[in-house]
Amino acid sequence: MKEAVVLYPSPAIGHLISMVELGKLLLTYRPSLSIHILITNQAYDAGSTTAYITSVSATAPSIVFHFFPATTLPPDFSTTSPHHETLAFELLRLHNPNVHHTLTSISKNHIIHGFIIDFFCAPAVDIVHKLKIPCYYFFTSGACFLNFLLYTPTLHDKFDKSIKDFDAPIDVPGTPSILPSDVIKPLQDRYDEAYKGFLDSSLKMQTSTGIIVNTFEKLEPRAIRAIVDGECVPNGSTPPLYCIGPLTSSGRHDDGRSPESLTWLDSQPRGSVVFLCFGSLGVFTVEQLKEIALGLERSGHRFLWVVRDPTNDKNQKAATASTVADLDLGSLLPEGFLERTKERGLVVKKWAPQVAVLSHPSVGGFVTHCGWNSVLEAVRAGVPMLAWPLYAEQGHNKVVLVQEMKIALPVDESEDGLVSSEEVEKRVGELMEREEGETVRERVLAMKEEAEAALSPGGSSRLALAKLIASWKRE
Repeated sequence: MKEAVVLYPSPAIGHLISMVELGKLLLTYRPSLSIHILITNQAYDAGSTTAYITSVSATAPSIVFHFFPATTLPPDFSTTSPHHETLAFELLRLHNPNVHHTLTSISKNHIIHGFIIDFFCAPAVDIVHKLKIPCYYFFTSGACFLNFLLYTPTLHDKFDKSIKDFDAPIDVPGTPSILPSDVIKPLQDRYDEAYKGFLDSSLKMQTSTGIIVNTFEKLEPRAIRAIVDGECVPNGSTPPLYCIGPLTSSGRHDDGRSPESLTWLDSQPRGSVVFLCFGSLGVFTVEQLKEIALGLERSGHRFLWVVRDPTNDKNQKAATASTVADLDLGSLLPEGFLERTKERGLVVKKWAPQVAVLSHPSVGGFVTHCGWNSVLEAVRAGVPMLAWPLYAEQGHNKVVLVQEMKIALPVDESEDGLVSSEEVEKRVGELMEREEGETVRERVLAMKEEAEAALSPGGSSRLALAKLIASWKRE
């Protein structure tokens, strides 16, 4: 029988890309494998995946996508949770019959060495246990957030109040203390449905065959050691940990759009451009966009800025709901801004080929939402960051990037949640021309070398991958 590994990602594009890259990596070590990826519809708009999947299918014939029939939440489904993660957990639970059917079908002609799931796909764990298929978690964020999630059941049992009501920073083994306000929103209220989903997935993770993490040892040594030593699951057992990163997208996936940004970068001096991009979902109000523009203008530095359609809700940081109708840049930004900055700045709507941009020699800094894929892309390119978290675990990542790894400088909000033009101007200046920026630049360049070493033959990430594959032979 043929050998197979089945991957089950959350349908959001950032999670899918990481899972596909894991599949490609497995194939480089075991070309005889067939990789099967289960694709569900999205519970909310998290960015189109169609063009990306088409591209992968055309270039990687050993990767097979299985598209589940679209499933919708029942009309009587209701929740008081404000978090879109609640919808994701529930929709993925409704796909359990499709998971069972597809795994049974694949098993007829394949030995399935492992069923590798995303954190949000925990509802499928019970199914694979019944089918006696080894179940692994693939954690698409870093070890510093993984150890917080592994420690969440301990916090839940230790305290009888919600994290949002804590009056002191939270101490978790292996990471800096984190303020309650920086904790991922669905984990802040213990009575929220999303919290219950996260807690359930964390508990199920402890029963898995192993945890695969998109990181590498030298990037997060203290967090990784705390997990491996069992400090994050003090009252239970921790599965084997496989740090196989950094895995980043290898292609541009530009949907056929002209890379105007790359052409523009070709004409800019080396290391002179600050790149601003906030992921596939990051969104701002018009007021915030104007503050960014004024700060960039006053900083005097060259910039490449990706702007999405804005939101009217200052509390909305992820474009999972409707945004303002497609507007031209001139109406979004301060009057005359584009004309005044045309000699040293470029603003593009919605998208730029981020991996290619970060790798361009003209780019000297990156203003990022701290999504883990973006962090790893910056590390691999050796580009220092300004950390401006918006949603998900990004507030947690900011703390780690600034305090632990020291490869980013912070961007701080005012009490009303707005980042002022003065803050933008100040931080861009620090990153691009002052001592603070030089310090993080040296650190991230050192991490770039460590990443290359981890991925090289005999490197820590390659050894971890070999150890994972060797465990399949024993089964």
